Amino acid sequence: MEKNSTYNVLKSFLLVTSFFAGIVHAVSQESLLKTIVIDAGHGGKDPGCHGASANEKTVCLSIALKLGKLIKAKYPDINVIYTRDKDVFIELNERANIANRNNADLFICIHANSASPSAYGAETYVLGLHRTESQQKVAERENSTIYLEDDQGEKYKDFDLTPDALIARQIQLSVFLDQSISFADKLQKEFKKIGRHDRGVKQAGFLVLYKTTMPSVLIETGFLTNVKEESFLADTSGQTKMANCMFTAFQNYKNELEGIDDVVEDNNVNIVADDIQDVVEKEDTELSSDVIFRVQIETSESRISTSSTKFKGMEVYEYVQNNLFKYTAGKYINDYESASSLKNKLREEGFSSAFVVAFLNGERIDLEKAIKLVKK
Repeated sequence: MEKNSTYNVLKSFLLVTSFFAGIVHAVSQESLLKTIVIDAGHGGKDPGCHGASANEKTVCLSIALKLGKLIKAKYPDINVIYTRDKDVFIELNERANIANRNNADLFICIHANSASPSAYGAETYVLGLHRTESQQKVAERENSTIYLEDDQGEKYKDFDLTPDALIARQIQLSVFLDQSISFADKLQKEFKKIGRHDRGVKQAGFLVLYKTTMPSVLIETGFLTNVKEESFLADTSGQTKMANCMFTAFQNYKNELEGIDDVVEDNNVNIVADDIQDVVEKEDTELSSDVIFRVQIETSESRISTSSTKFKGMEVYEYVQNNLFKYTAGKYINDYESASSLKNKLREEGFSSAFVVAFLNGERIDLEKAIKLVKK
């Protein structure tokens, strides 16, 4: 049964590859973003998640409107469409339909998150298979909006969100998936620049993304169940910073599609190291006892863009310690040997001062201690 399922998925891939090859060529030739749909999550009788005082629908709408205004001010020829521009309830299916009917070139869905009081940070989703239980829970919570619709979700009963179906859907939309991931990555990089904890680019089975037929992302701006994050997201200045980050990412995504080499710097006010939480990226797949090994390649008194040419195209992660910005490559969970191998390779490639560093629960720890913890 499993072999047949895999065969069907591969067969679907072969059937659609030739068709979408033409679309890829057309996209690369035009590379123009003409219509953007911005979707403020929840609304009306659906407040979404909430903190002590702020609720998701209000926070999302404010950020969405700010982002739309920034795009219109810079690019007046771009058609900006909101799925909602006031406190009204819009069905999930209709949100996707709005984007599809208007032949949108990009769909940006804005949400806020909910979990334990200690959870924090921003993450961006594209359509796909969840890798962890927490990612599945995020999708299930956002998808639960359908039960507030008039038919209580009856229209979605035939939606197939099984792993095979999601893989097939990804294949069908493969031309858009790469672009979705590219935009999502740019969003996360901008969030990091203002000191937000980077929870990464992830995949999950969101109904609203399943129905769209263009590059689409769902942004979880932060956790309203975290006191500090609720305060940040409920405040106008915090909402403005998040909208500015999204706008900068949008500009860089647009430039990339259109073959423009310019990298737009962030539109937020520069911040100093003291304003940034002293943390590193922590994936949901990690346990509290896991030791993370990375290879440090750069230290600077001022922030360096993670897309800087000095990093030679590598994906690097930034953390702040003793008011210094530090940059690392690689990520190895409880695996010092692999990190050491990467260190040697990087030294050969010109990073002569590369060395291995270790983190536990988001904090850098002594390397010798880290190695002993792993051996235990």
